[in-house]
Amino acid sequence: MTIALHPSTLPAVVSPVLTPFKADGNPDAQKLLKQCKWLESNGVGQAVFGTNSEANSMSAPQKMSTLTTLIEGGLNPAHMMPGTGATSIDATVNMTRHAVNHQCAGVLMLPPFYYKDVTDDGLFAYFSEVIQKVGSSALQIYIYNMPPVTKINLSLSLLERLTKEYPKTVVGMKDSSGDWAYTESVIKLLAPSSFRVYAGSEVFLIRTLRADGVGCISATTTNVNPQAIADLAAHWRESNADERQAVLDKVRGVFAKYQMIAGMKTAVAHYSNDPEWLRVRPPLTQLSADQQAQLLSELKQIQFSMPGL
Repeated sequence: MTIALHPSTLPAVVSPVLTPFKADGNPDAQKLLKQCKWLESNGVGQAVFGTNSEANSMSAPQKMSTLTTLIEGGLNPAHMMPGTGATSIDATVNMTRHAVNHQCAGVLMLPPFYYKDVTDDGLFAYFSEVIQKVGSSALQIYIYNMPPVTKINLSLSLLERLTKEYPKTVVGMKDSSGDWAYTESVIKLLAPSSFRVYAGSEVFLIRTLRADGVGCISATTTNVNPQAIADLAAHWRESNADERQAVLDKVRGVFAKYQMIAGMKTAVAHYSNDPEWLRVRPPLTQLSADQQAQLLSELKQIQFSMPGL
């Protein structure tokens, strides 16, 4: 049986937006607003405070204040899926409620990732308590599966249990497992009940769309190559879709040689002529001068650009 859900306003491609930082370590909300508007102009939604946003290097108050600035600055909350997952239930509830109050289309929620070898019952209790404490029928949760980092595997039985208990609240997921067999199994099991599966990388975009998934919340190059990815999502049924996918994979392959966040910030700093974009928060570090030069040289070789940035 298909469950009647809130109609989704989120695009097929959503970016975990890089966060620019000021010299004092605080997020630069105005610079971030400009970046988000550029992504929006290229047809890409914004999952601010995702992994690539260095979300777990920021406090909950920093993220909530920044979200307010972004929406007051003109971003469309119907195209936003801010990350709100934290190890603390209270922090998750506060950030989630803040996003709901700002009418964001959804929230991207990591499982509590500090303790390992936790049970499905424990994970279910975490999400359930968050949902009940937020207490809003407008809440739309996209669970963020990222076992390479969290070391927590979200089982099919857990996802099925959550969607049966909260069918109008737990409405989708971002799968960054990198395991296509798992992604496909989630789609086959839950897409018939309108569960919305986003791949965690544009590498899997075509496969996800062909399997009846929604699109991608790309772990990497939606930040620097948004238009090409959004164009593929819009035209994936066309005869040249596989060739377009190969071009995306080529760009990703360049960035994959470097620490991804620092590499993408190098590109944004270069193409926007704004060296402040190079800043990352510890424990991450900037690429060395030699690495920056090599990355930019490789991008030039494939005629990469960031028009309109």
